[in-house]
Formats: sequence, structure tokens, C-alpha cells
Amino acid sequence: MSLIEALQWRYATKRMNGRKVEQPKLDNILEATRLSASSVGLQPYNVIVVDSPELKEKIKPIAFNQPQITEASHLLIFAAWDKVTGERFDEYIQDVADQRGVPVESLDAMKNYKEKILARPEEENHNWAARQAYLAFGTAIAAAAMERVDATPMEGFNGPALDELLGLKEKGLRSYTILTLGYRDEAQDWLVNQKKVRRPKEKFFLEIA
Repeated sequence: MSLIEALQWRYATKRMNGRKVEQPKLDNILEATRLSASSVGLQPYNVIVVDSPELKEKIKPIAFNQPQITEASHLLIFAAWDKVTGERFDEYIQDVADQRGVPVESLDAMKNYKEKILARPEEENHNWAARQAYLAFGTAIAAAAMERVDATPMEGFNGPALDELLGLKEKGLRSYTILTLGYRDEAQDWLVNQKKVRRPKEKFFLEIA
């Protein structure tokens, strides 16, 4: 199945049937998410993987009782760093040096970029980190479609309450999106057979000379 075919197949699933996502499929989705594009490769966010039925039950009221929360096999919660710190950046630079087999001293361009980032206002950096998390979020949605796993992108939840439940503040994180993974319940999902509607390409793409 091509990427276009996968994106035509997928939709924001409204009801799921509780079937577990097979581990190889889940692993592929998670690995694609890990490999997603990120500015300078920093990945200033984390992805929390939830499969505990008990925890999903606690999250459900925080997500305004959307049924997919507990019907899904897994939840992926995308949480951005609350602060982009020098320590976090230095850890990444060290990872680059270790994995590429080069001395840290050779990565001056990356260190200069770090200084430019850290010179910006803290909230600007946090918003930047959140946008990076959205890049991975989109990759996860596409990866799920390629695996024929249904997914529901969600912003409809109480972020501070979810952060408190998961202890994210202590981890230096703030939640932004949830992606439910599972399989559609064709008998209960009103959207399952609806035509996918997107703006026509003539209106969507702008060519500016």
C-alpha cells in the first residue's frame, strides 16, 4: 500500500473495538515516530506510551469522556519540554558525537546554534518545542495508516490535569496531543463509511511566482 492509499484509507476514528495492536505494528509506528523530522535533530519532546486499562480509565474524564480513550489499544501522548535548557542540549550534542564517532569539539556549529536557541525567551523556546512535537505527531498518524492501524488525533483534553495525573511537571514536560491507536468499530462508528473530504488541490496549493 502506498502512502497516498494509506492516507485515503485513514480517518479520525470515532469508535474502536478494543482489539490490541500487534506488537510488530506498534513497534513500527513508534520507530517511525522516533525517526521523525526535528529541527537540528534535538527532539525537544517525549512520547508517553499508555496501554494500561486502569490508566486509560483515569485519562478518559480528563479527555472529556471520549470513548476512544478506553476503547483504544494504546495511547500516545506527545509532551513538549517545558524548558529548552543547556543541559538538555549538551546531552544531545554528546549523543551526536558518540553516535557519529567524532569529538564534541568538532561540533562547534551545533554549539553555536544552541547559544542562539538559549538566547531566545523561554516561552518562545517552549512553543518551538511544542511545534517540534507536532511534527512527530503527524509522522505517527501517517505511520499508523501505513500499518492499517486506526488512529484518532486529539487535542480535546485538559492538559494541566493530564500533566498532573502523569507527573509530567516533575519530568519537565507539558502534554499537547494524544493519539489513540486501535481498530475501528464499524458497527458503532458513524464516520466509518463517510467520504473523506479535503479541499481541492486548486484551492489548497498556491503558486506564487
